Amino acid sequence: MTVDDPIADMLTRIRNALSRRAPEVSLPSSRLKEEIVRVLKEEGYIAGYEVDRTGSYPILRIKLKYLREGTRTWRPAIRGLRRVSRPSRRVYVGVRELPRPYQGLGIAIVSTPQGVMTDREARRRRLGGEVLCEVW
Repeated sequence: MTVDDPIADMLTRIRNALSRRAPEVSLPSSRLKEEIVRVLKEEGYIAGYEVDRTGSYPILRIKLKYLREGTRTWRPAIRGLRRVSRPSRRVYVGVRELPRPYQGLGIAIVSTPQGVMTDREARRRRLGGEVLCEVW
């Protein structure tokens, strides 16, 4: 099955796995997806990830993270995911227009000339780029 927007497909798979409280989610891997997941791991939104390259195509396995809320309930570390730049409408911003999701409580993942990073890191390095998605 071909997917028009692999990043949106990845975010949807993560969103669906979180809604059913799955411990992990598997999906076809690419360098851009690996970079996005690396940023999610660095920011503490997922527990970990690994790339399985033994088969005919690489598979990205993402271990999801859940936080204790009360004595018996767990909630996902990721409350929401939103794709910003899509194949039909690319969203490029300068350093001054970088978004602050949820007034700084979330992150925007940005593809810059120096690699994929959070909006805070791009602001610190004075870089703009394509806003891939927002996570909170």
